[in-house]
Amino acid sequence: MHRVGSAANNGNSNRPRKEKRLTYVLSDANDTKHCAGLNCLAVLQSSASDGCNYLFTGSRDGTLKRWALGEDAATCSATFESHVDWVNDTVIAGGSTLVSCSSDTTLKTWNCLSDGTCTRTLRQHSDYVTCLAAAEKNTNWVASGGLGGEVFIWDIEAAVTPLSKSSDVMEDDCSIGINGSANPLTISSLRTVSSNNSINASTKQCHIYVPITAKGHKESVYALAMNDSGTLLVSGGTEKVLRVWDPRTGSKTMKLRGHIDNTRALLLDSTGRYCLSGSSDSMIRLWDLGQQRCVHSYAVHTDSVWALASTPTFGHVYSGGRDLSLYLTDLTTRESILLCKKEHPILQLALDDDSIWVATTDSSVHRWPAEGQNPQKVFQRGGSFLAGNLSFSRARVSLEGTAPAPVYKEPIFTIPGTPAIVQHEILNNRRDVLTKDTAGSVKLWDIIKGIVIEDYGQVAFDEKKEQLFEMVSIPSWFTVDARLGSLSVHLDTPQCFSAEMYSADLNITGKSEDDKVNLGRETLKGLLAHWMTKRRQRLGLQTPANGNVLSRKDTTPRSLAHSRIEVDGNALNDSTVYPPFELSTVSPPSIITEGSQGGPWRKKITELDGIEDEKDFPWWVLDCVLNNQLPSRENTKCSFYLHPCEGSAVQILTQGKLSAPRILRIQKVINYVKEKMVLDKPIDNLNTIGTFAPGIGGQLQHSAVGDGSFQSGLKPRQKLRPSVEILCNNQVLSPDMSLATVRAYIWKKPEDLVLNYRVIQGR
Repeated sequence: MHRVGSAANNGNSNRPRKEKRLTYVLSDANDTKHCAGLNCLAVLQSSASDGCNYLFTGSRDGTLKRWALGEDAATCSATFESHVDWVNDTVIAGGSTLVSCSSDTTLKTWNCLSDGTCTRTLRQHSDYVTCLAAAEKNTNWVASGGLGGEVFIWDIEAAVTPLSKSSDVMEDDCSIGINGSANPLTISSLRTVSSNNSINASTKQCHIYVPITAKGHKESVYALAMNDSGTLLVSGGTEKVLRVWDPRTGSKTMKLRGHIDNTRALLLDSTGRYCLSGSSDSMIRLWDLGQQRCVHSYAVHTDSVWALASTPTFGHVYSGGRDLSLYLTDLTTRESILLCKKEHPILQLALDDDSIWVATTDSSVHRWPAEGQNPQKVFQRGGSFLAGNLSFSRARVSLEGTAPAPVYKEPIFTIPGTPAIVQHEILNNRRDVLTKDTAGSVKLWDIIKGIVIEDYGQVAFDEKKEQLFEMVSIPSWFTVDARLGSLSVHLDTPQCFSAEMYSADLNITGKSEDDKVNLGRETLKGLLAHWMTKRRQRLGLQTPANGNVLSRKDTTPRSLAHSRIEVDGNALNDSTVYPPFELSTVSPPSIITEGSQGGPWRKKITELDGIEDEKDFPWWVLDCVLNNQLPSRENTKCSFYLHPCEGSAVQILTQGKLSAPRILRIQKVINYVKEKMVLDKPIDNLNTIGTFAPGIGGQLQHSAVGDGSFQSGLKPRQKLRPSVEILCNNQVLSPDMSLATVRAYIWKKPEDLVLNYRVIQGR
C-alpha cells in the first residue's frame, strides 16, 4: 500500500527528505454510493418505537456511510470521510459513538447521528488496524488489533474528551503516536497514565492518554471479540492460536490451540463463557473458556471462514467466507443449511431482527432473510445437512458435486454501489486515463477536470487503448492508482511541475497562444479554488487586499529552508482557474494530504473552509498556489542540431547546437528556417538579425524558434519565402509535432537530436 505522505527521515540520515504528496480522489457518481468492497457493517437499533434504525457500512473506498432503514428501502443520510485508506472495521460504542479503524493505521471516532464530522483521530498502531471489538454494557471500552501484532484497549469516553484550552496548541502533536518503544505514547485523549507507563517530559503541557496494551502477539491480529461487560477479550490472527485477555489490565489469561490457519472471525456470548471462531482452515470451532478447550468443530465451509454472526441466544451461528456461501448452523444439533450463494466472497455479517445484512468484496450490500428470532423455521424448509468435524469432509462433498441447494435465491433488498475500477492506463497525452470497472465498463477520464469524458461501455480495454494512442511525448507529471475503487491521482514535487502545454493546445481564451501553461500548477489551483475563495473571505476582514499571499510567518520556515525555488514568470500572481482546470462541483474530488502536523487527512475540495494552512498542506502546495512559486525544474529544454538535407543545395543556416523548449512545435522550426533563408539572401542586402546566438549552448532566442513569432520587418520580401520541410531520420515531420515527440518516437537515440531541412520545389 502507498502511505499518503511520507514520514520524515531520521535526524542522522544524510538522504534528502522526501516531500509529502498531495492526492486527489475522483468520483463518477454522487456521494450516496460506495465504489469499492464493503469490509464492515454495524446496525444501530432505535430506542423509540417509531424511531429509525440505521445501518453503518465501511468500505475499501475509505469512507463510511449511514443508511436510514425503511421497510424495503435505505437512504444514505451521511458520509463519514476522513480515513485515507481502507476502512476495515467499525463498532458502535455507548449507543452514540461510531468507532472505525483503517489501513491508514488510525482509529477515528464519530457521532453516529452527526453530519459525518470526525470527532477524534487515535494514533497508536504501527501498521494497518484490521479489527475492533466493543463491550455493549460497558459502553466505554473498545479494543483494536492490527497487522503489527498490537492489541490496544481504549476508554473511548476518555479518548474523545476535548483538550483543554491551554492544550489546544498541542492537539496536533498529541494526536500522533510515538511508536517503536516498549511503551509507545499516544496523545489521543486526556486520560492519565498508569504508574507502570513512562511519560516523556515533553508531554507536560497536556494530559496524555495511553490505551491499555495487551502484549503477547508476535504476528498479525485479524479478529477480536469482547463480552458485554468488557471483562473478557479474545484475539486471533496468523499465529493459529486464540489468546484470551483481561481488557481491564491487558493481562493474558489463557491461550487456545486448535486451528491450523489464520483466525479471521470471533464471537463471544454475552456471559463470556463460550467463544466461536472462524478460520482460513475452513473450520468453525466452539470453545468453552471455562474448560479452556474446543468442545465442537463444524466443517460447514469449503474455504476460509471470514464472517460470523450469532442469534441472541448464541444457539445458532451464521457464517460466510471465501466460498461465497452463507450458512446457518445449529450449534447443538450440528445441523447446517445453505441460506444463499453469493457472487463475491463474504467479508462481514450483521443480524437485523429477522434478516441479515451481508457485506462482500462488491460495493453493494444485500439484506437476506434470516429468521433470526426463530431460526428453526429455516430448517423446516429442508435441505439441511449434518456438519462434520473434519475440514476434508466438506471438501470431499464439494468435489463429489453434492453441495446443497440454497434456501433463498434473491435478497430481500439491495443497497447498490458503484462498480470499482480494476484496471487503468495513463494515455500518452498525460491528461486522460482509461479505466475498466468490475462491470466491464470502459471509461475515459480527464484528470485535470476530474470527470468522465467518454463512456465506451463494455468494450475490449486493450483495443480501446490502442485506438486512443497518440504520438505525443509529455513528461510524466502524476501517477494514479485504483486502490480505493476510484482513481486516486498523486502529485509529488518537483515531478508534478514537469509538464507544460501551450495555451492554444488547451483552448484557453484570453491568453497568447504561445503562453506556456504548467499542468501541475493549474491543477493545484483548480483543486484549491474553493479553499482560496474561503480564505479570501476570511482574510478580507483581517488583512489588506493582498491576502492571497502568505504572511512572513507562513513562508519563512519553509521558503528559507528550500533555496531551489524559482518564480514562474508567467504566473504574475494569477489565481484565475482556467476552464480546462475547473473541477466538477457535482461530484467534487476529495483531497488526501498532510502538512507539518496532525498526520494525513481527507476532505472534499468543496468542504475546505479556508483555515487550513502549513500544518495541513505540504509547504510546496502553498508556495505554488499562494506565491506562484515552483521548484526548479529539469529537462525543460531540448538540444538539437539543424542541418540541410544531404545533397541539398540550400545554404547552411547554423553551425552550433540549438536549444528550445521541449514542447516547441516543428512549425516554429519551419518558420525559423524560412526567416533565416529570406534574411540571408544577398538580394535583400540585409544582415542576419541577432536572433540566433551560436555561442555556448547555441540557444535559439525567443523571437526565433522560441515561443514567440519571428519579427523580421521584411514586408517587401514576404512573397519570396520558400516552402520548407523538416526531417528527422529521413522522415518528414508533421508541423504539429513537438521536439519531445520527435525525439521519443522518430529520433530514438540518446544523442542530441538532429533535424534536417529542405526546400520543397514547385511551391
